[in-house]
Amino acid sequence: MKRVHIDQIRTFAQILGLNNKIGLKRSSYNPYGKYFQIQFGNVVLYRFLQTIGLTPNKTKTLGSLEIPDRYFADFLRGHLDGDGCTYSYFDPRWKNSFMFYTVFVSASKKHLDWIKDRIKKLYNVEGRITNHRAIFHLRYAKRSSLVILGRVYYKDNLPCLQRKRSKIMTALDIINKQAGMLEW
Repeated sequence: MKRVHIDQIRTFAQILGLNNKIGLKRSSYNPYGKYFQIQFGNVVLYRFLQTIGLTPNKTKTLGSLEIPDRYFADFLRGHLDGDGCTYSYFDPRWKNSFMFYTVFVSASKKHLDWIKDRIKKLYNVEGRITNHRAIFHLRYAKRSSLVILGRVYYKDNLPCLQRKRSKIMTALDIINKQAGMLEW
């Protein structure tokens, strides 16, 4: 089970203007695992989320969502914060080869196909979907990652997980130094 960090819950509460208590729950799947949660009720929000394609128990059934183009970067940033990652490393085969990848993860291939198609349409970059133990990964290499991340972090002080953004900015600094201040 994926561990939900308190930063995610605090960001979520801030965006929705919630003052509800953040609780610590014990996982039913892992007796030693704990996670943070915030509980609230909003029928209007719930019904809206259903109209754009979100449903209860969506893990393997999620498909396309009705996200307007102007909000897609914000959606993608949230997806990266929740079910995504970046990773980077120096490739030992080449002295100054810094590898960088952005990955979106889902148990629903249909959902990642939709994200891949939207990214291609809006940002004109290609990704690749792979399957690992019934979990799908939509992966973008360095050049495509730079385009996507430039769109996702289109201005300062956007709601996001700061620990992930900080990690990304550190990797981008390395890329910029190698490329002589590459603009993204």
